[in-house]
Amino acid sequence: MSVTAVERAAMRRAIDLAGRGRGRPHPNPLVGAVVLTISGETVGEGWHDRDALGAAHAEVVALTAAGTQARGATVVITLEPCSHQGRTGPCVDALLAAGVARVIVAVPEPTRTASGGIDRLRAAGISVEVGVEEALARLGNEAWLTSVELGRPFVTLKTATTIDGRATAADGTSQWITSVEARADAHLLRAECDAIAVGVGTVLADDPALTVRDESGRPLDRQPLRVVFDSDGRAPSSAHALDGRAPSLLLVADDLAPRDHPLAEVVGVPRSSSGLDLDAALKQLHGHGVLHLLVEGGPRLAASFVDADLVDRVVTYLAPALMGAGAAAVSGGRGTATISELRRMRFDDVRRVGPDLRLEARVGR
Repeated sequence: MSVTAVERAAMRRAIDLAGRGRGRPHPNPLVGAVVLTISGETVGEGWHDRDALGAAHAEVVALTAAGTQARGATVVITLEPCSHQGRTGPCVDALLAAGVARVIVAVPEPTRTASGGIDRLRAAGISVEVGVEEALARLGNEAWLTSVELGRPFVTLKTATTIDGRATAADGTSQWITSVEARADAHLLRAECDAIAVGVGTVLADDPALTVRDESGRPLDRQPLRVVFDSDGRAPSSAHALDGRAPSLLLVADDLAPRDHPLAEVVGVPRSSSGLDLDAALKQLHGHGVLHLLVEGGPRLAASFVDADLVDRVVTYLAPALMGAGAAAVSGGRGTATISELRRMRFDDVRRVGPDLRLEARVGR
């Protein structure tokens, strides 16, 4: 059975609904659901509220809203309905009990634990279509999918530069290249992530707080984990990124003498030729529940992630200014020796933020 234009529009709506859970770090996927009657009328919508442990999943919320109108209906879901018992019952059971006739899924469940929902629905005689608007749904759930499929956090590299690509002046100053509006937008970006990372060079030069603040400058109640990459243990105990105002993790080389910090967790990671082994560091962060890591600086840490091919997305704030000298946002790594080795990306979003431009690009994995 083919998928109708109304059903595709419903899937796009479900993807939008799923996005309402963004900015709430939690090891669950973003899921949205829409219930359609035979005539194509929307009678129920839902998304997973990740703020509440044990909260009803998107399918159950949508079915509850539809009530008796769910019988014989089509349910459009961004992710394959779960078939296992977790903090809530299997969503497949809810679909079967509601008597739905058809289920349309964007992305198949990638985990063994929760998979099997499609097979159970089909075995019960329910028509199931899979892969509808899958690319768009995967984009909206990219952090969670990267986490479960690659066993590491999704990595966003954030930079702020002049038109000629400079992130700091010749004297080392960098505050502020971009506008107040761009910096406010960067705080929204931080709020979407589970962790914010910088290198020890940035800590020593700028002493950033790495907190998320609202438009008035007040810290939000929910703060991402602050991560400092510090292979040689140079970060001072007084650093703002380790001050206890938000959870903090200090990553140091595991060949250093054991070190404690009164307000931060200290974890040893194997060394690499450029500092710390990033694969091992990301494994540690994954174990700490980090699905989405924002790498903010400095240039050497950024270059290490680029060299290791561990950057999934880049968000650049581009100021209408020229510097002519100073450091680039990404420097000090191996880089590429020739044009044929460029790491090609695709622009997904370009928009104005105050006087600046916000550019967003992704790797086509």
